[in-house]
Amino acid sequence: MLDYKLLEALVAVTDQGGFERAARHLGLTQSAVSQRIKLLEARLGQPVLVRSPRLTPTPLGRKLLNHAQQVRLLESDLLDEVPALGSGEQRLRLAINADSLATWWPEAIGRFCERHSVLFELVVEDQEVALKRMRDGDVAGCICDSPTPVQGARSHGLGSMRYRALASPAFMARYFADGVTPEALRQAPAIVFGPDDRLQHRFLAMYGVEPPFPHHLCPSSEGFVGLALAGLGYGMVPERQAERELSEGRLQEIDPGPHLADGRLVDLSPGYVIDVPLYWHHWRQGGKILDALTDHLLRLGDAWLAPLPT
Repeated sequence: MLDYKLLEALVAVTDQGGFERAARHLGLTQSAVSQRIKLLEARLGQPVLVRSPRLTPTPLGRKLLNHAQQVRLLESDLLDEVPALGSGEQRLRLAINADSLATWWPEAIGRFCERHSVLFELVVEDQEVALKRMRDGDVAGCICDSPTPVQGARSHGLGSMRYRALASPAFMARYFADGVTPEALRQAPAIVFGPDDRLQHRFLAMYGVEPPFPHHLCPSSEGFVGLALAGLGYGMVPERQAERELSEGRLQEIDPGPHLADGRLVDLSPGYVIDVPLYWHHWRQGGKILDALTDHLLRLGDAWLAPLPT
């Protein structure tokens, strides 16, 4: 049987990103945490962590982290039913893409927290790579663009994030005075969220433009729009940030939207959108709180997202 104090040390080291922070989190010395990891590895006969070039779990370590995630959620269920066992807080560690976090997720999850006492630990990850967090046992659930779940998990379609290519009027006048052409697109700096963001590539492919292309990197949804407003570049902005607002739990069309209404942003290619499907993944044995969150997201997802592509 597993010694869960040793497993707790592995979870803390992984979650906190190092032995020193894990020790502070657990209220132990760094030496004590290190000894627990060494004892766990000795009992298993193989390493659970790779120490360099950066601290990451081994394949066995990931399996143990997956197990620990599910045990924590099941223990929370048991504490609700048998309070005499002790006190604990419901905590969910989830991987969420930055654009969801900046748009629909807060409103959606606010409704959930009105009825459920839970604390969220959110890991911001691009929708194309968030599933790796599940595979590594780092999170109990994630939002990503893949419908295929990892082993031991389930996947549900939520809807689509719709993106439009936007820029400031000054930027348009500087780079696209003669129209949006392949030649102009090869010269105009784009704004890209990060190295895993391929939306800009998809937009440019429509005009026959292949990388490399000049671009800024900005791993912040709010900062991304800020750079576009300041005229530093053009980029694929969630339609919800440009055109919609939340009113009484439903999306209401604004004609036109906040930034478009006052002329601060304009559409490079009117009528052209990119729909990115979003899927909710969660562990099958995640306990009642994860099941309740899943039901909530599936029930209200169409209030915040466009339909999934058919």
